[in-house]
Formats: sequence, C-alpha cells, structure tokens
Amino acid sequence: MPLRSLALIPARLESSRLPRKMLADLGGKPLIVRTWEAVQKASCFAKVLVVTDAVEILDATAQHGVPAVLSSPSHVSGSDRIAEALQNLPKGSAYDVVVNVQGDEPMIPASVLENLVALFEDPSVQVASACCPWPQAEDPQNPDRVKVVLDAFDQALYFSRAAIPFQRKDSTSDAQRFLHLGLYAYRPERLLEFTRLQPAPSEESEKLEQLRFLHNGISIKMLRLQEPLPSGVDNNEDLQRVRLLYGSPSSLR
Repeated sequence: MPLRSLALIPARLESSRLPRKMLADLGGKPLIVRTWEAVQKASCFAKVLVVTDAVEILDATAQHGVPAVLSSPSHVSGSDRIAEALQNLPKGSAYDVVVNVQGDEPMIPASVLENLVALFEDPSVQVASACCPWPQAEDPQNPDRVKVVLDAFDQALYFSRAAIPFQRKDSTSDAQRFLHLGLYAYRPERLLEFTRLQPAPSEESEKLEQLRFLHNGISIKMLRLQEPLPSGVDNNEDLQRVRLLYGSPSSLR
C-alpha cells in the first residue's frame, strides 16, 4: 500500500535574518505561497499545509487559495510548530509520514521530496533528512552551514556547526564532509515524541534541534544527494537572486 504523506510548511513572520520574508513578493505572489506551490508539485503528498504564527501570513495564503492553520507564537522550533498542527488535524486524518519543508524554499525540487518519503518504505526508518557533498565554494568554518557525519549505512552520526570531520594535516584519510539540508521527515509518533523529550545538551550548545533525536537513540536516515539543492531564502541577497527568476519587484510587502 502506498505511503500516505503530509507536508507541513512552518512559516514565521519575524525571522531573525530577514524579517517578514514570508510575505516578500516573488512574481506577484508571496514567498510562502511560492514554496507551497513547489511542494504541491511532489506526487507523494495527500495534503500540503502551511503552519504559521501570524495572522498576516494566514490572510496572505487565503488570498491565493493556500490551506493554512494558525499555531502558537511561543514555539521555539519548526518541529514543535508542525507537531501542534498534526495534533489538531481533524479526526480520521491518518498519515504514515510527515514532512517538514521550510517556508523559505520556493525552489525545492519535487523529486527530492518524493525520494525522501520513499525512504519510509523501509519500516525501520523513523526520522529522515537530507545532505549533499560539501560544496567546494563553501567555507567549512561557517557556522551557518551545518555539517553532518554519516555511517556506512547513511545514518547520521552527528550534526555540527563546527567543521566536522576534522582533517589532520598529516592524515591520508578521504573522510567526506557533507552539508546538511534543512529538510525533515518523520513517522507521526516520532514527531510527537520529539515534543515530549527534553532538549539535549548538544542541541542547546549547537542550536540544532535534530540532535535531540540522536541524544535519545532515535536514528536519522539521510537521503544523500549528489548535488546541492537550490538555495533557500536566508537573507536579502538570496531574496534578490530568487526574484530574478520570477521577475519580481525588489520590495517587501
């Protein structure tokens, strides 16, 4: 039987690097609507839903016919936000897989989402994410670029903002560095379990919520991509780059 999957797109209004970016215009539609449209192209989802803390985003999505729900503004992570939405779904809404797609990813390829969900055809997979080989142009010392070390079975061993694995000058090892891509998928029960677990010391130190799973013995299966994903919208430079693809004006709504 095919997996029944749900995509939830968390969208905060006041992001730290580019406030109100979810309402930024991309070719006549807000960024969050463009991300929803991109996710909607994936054939694996029974439903795609925006989850937001802001009435403004709720109103903007409604204007474009995009389904969205309002969540508490107090959540500290996207996982907590989408867990609330999952718990508030109408009775009888059962899903095998829940996928967390960041609201600032209007260029996310449908094939990546489909391949991520396909990992759950293996019943042992409880949580999954994605990574790619480290881009040569990227500085491994950049703490905004999260690294992940994998085992022989593409399970995550550790995530860090530090340049892992460390490469000694006299080492002949070809240990590969991977860039973590902020895309998550869960069995619903594992997502809800996440919200009940205490934050891990490593999570609080690194400010990486996925470390809570590893700290509690919950494996994360990694979808290993051959190439980096198209970049999301983290800052104004990213926004201007993506706008060129849509022919958008250069102002925030």
